[in-house]
Amino acid sequence: MPETLQTTDFAASDAAVLAQTAKAVRAAGSALRERFGEVVRYQTREELMRALAANDDIALAILRPALTELRPQAGWVEDELDGGALPSGEWWVVDPAEGNINHLHALPEWAVTATLVRDNQPVLTVVHLPLTGETYTALAGAGAHLDGRPLHVSRAADLGLSIVATSQARPDEDETVVRRVGSSITAMLFGALVVRTAVPATLHLVNVAAGRIDTFWQFAGARADLLPGALLVTEAGGRISDAEGRPWTPTSQSFLAAAPGVHAEAVAALSR
Repeated sequence: MPETLQTTDFAASDAAVLAQTAKAVRAAGSALRERFGEVVRYQTREELMRALAANDDIALAILRPALTELRPQAGWVEDELDGGALPSGEWWVVDPAEGNINHLHALPEWAVTATLVRDNQPVLTVVHLPLTGETYTALAGAGAHLDGRPLHVSRAADLGLSIVATSQARPDEDETVVRRVGSSITAMLFGALVVRTAVPATLHLVNVAAGRIDTFWQFAGARADLLPGALLVTEAGGRISDAEGRPWTPTSQSFLAAAPGVHAEAVAALSR
């Protein structure tokens, strides 16, 4: 009985944290929306990095104090491009401007995300799209939602009738990974109905969770790219694995999220 009470109390606490996290993420999104509209010109990598950092700093100035107050004991992942396992305990994994390069180019595909990870398992996440006002949330064991409405993955049962998507993990990715990405796109062009390729990963994953597309895959990638979508898709009834069908963890070298009815076909296509 004591263990049951403790678990219930923890879940209630997580739900309260999720609501406050959503407020902070929306506030950061509003600040970035005010900076959106004109293409930001840059001529060098240094100028690009400064422009990206400026957006990050604006959002982090709102997110860091708000989320630290919610969970003072939680660690903070300093680099949203980091991958691999985290130390034990709680951590905030935040992408202050997911799809930052799109924001700089006045493209609409960008978001703000915050995920609380406990012992390497995402327990709650918020993904906010400032230009549409949509807020996607998920709480482990309590489902995934879009502005309070439950999300469900698609009922697709044939990869050949499916829309699938992939994303580029990093612009300076290892050559082996780049070639694997290229061959996987070719395989999916033969196996699926439509293949979408764009950044960022999170926006594809919210579409999987919402049942708009049927499969997403990526090779390599950072925690902040994949953890929010992994929780959203799982809580919406989807399947998460690596590209070979094995259980996915932050240390995996590939990632696959799919509607259950096409997961096995997607694994087969990516294994060719």
